[in-house]
Amino acid sequence: MQFRQHTGKSSNSDDSVLPLINVVFLLLIFFMLAGQLAAGDPFAIDPPKSQSEGQNSPQDMLILVSADGRFALDGVEMSEESVIETASQRLKAHTDAAKPTLRLKADGGTPANRIVRLMQRLREAGFQRLKLLTVPET
Repeated sequence: MQFRQHTGKSSNSDDSVLPLINVVFLLLIFFMLAGQLAAGDPFAIDPPKSQSEGQNSPQDMLILVSADGRFALDGVEMSEESVIETASQRLKAHTDAAKPTLRLKADGGTPANRIVRLMQRLREAGFQRLKLLTVPET
């Protein structure tokens, strides 16, 4: 009895599924990376609540102040002196009339005198427009 050898591909071949698996893994990698693009604050901030809302400009600088006295400028944690010096250098780099606004996001538990002292030092460094960020009341 002679058996015929089948040289063609069988209908149960997994070769047609491999491109689909590749696409699924590529989409998985894409969404994992895209989900991490939005950088968060370097430390937890719980801003005070208010009834008003403001608008932000893309050239604005953001200073974070934690309740335990840590500072960050645009997501980079640094000392208070470094924040003021770096922000001042960035302000001087803007030669056009539209100077950037400095947004200050402080934790609700931060002592008020620390915020007032920081705002005074920033005004002395040349900032004329300061915004204290809050979250809307619910």
